Amino acid sequence: MDTLCVSKIVCIAGNRRPNNYTAKALAFVASELTSRGASVTTFDGRYLDLTFPGEPETSDAKRLKEGVDECDAVVFATPEYHGTFSAYAKLIIENLSYPSLLKGKPVGLLGVASGRIGAIKSLEHLRSSCAHLGAIVMPGAISIAGVRRAFDEEGNCIDSGAGQALQHLAENLIDFIHNYVRPKEILEEMIREGHEPPWTTST
Repeated sequence: MDTLCVSKIVCIAGNRRPNNYTAKALAFVASELTSRGASVTTFDGRYLDLTFPGEPETSDAKRLKEGVDECDAVVFATPEYHGTFSAYAKLIIENLSYPSLLKGKPVGLLGVASGRIGAIKSLEHLRSSCAHLGAIVMPGAISIAGVRRAFDEEGNCIDSGAGQALQHLAENLIDFIHNYVRPKEILEEMIREGHEPPWTTST
């Protein structure tokens, strides 16, 4: 396996509102990931047609499932609504099969809120849900407080603190893939092909 292969990362925005700040913050992270050599696919809640469990699966749900199944890691972004993550973020999770395709995937969390406290509650609940599904939830979830002052109408980040926090999320995810996910994949491939791990000694 090529240790320098491109990381595939899926970014998910769990917000349906037009011109929402969740999408703006996530676009910043996606840009940072791309600048670090990752291949990024974004699923934006504004443009996803999803159904509830038990209803016929949509073509968007199939695309979402394929993207998550094939990726190395996920960035999940949500606004904070009424003390928790958005209903549409939950619907996205419900459309990722059972057992969930998030199982075993590194997941970075991003929450945005208009208030000064930020998206702490929504991130707590989203972290709990993702961990329950078996995802590898990355430490250091990012909460952007006062998000309306952090981005302009065109989506440019105009708050240096918010920008640094979003950059940190991208850096941590890339580092985790390179330092944990890739070595694990290499080891698994070596075992499948019958090669000895590099630390094995012969007698």
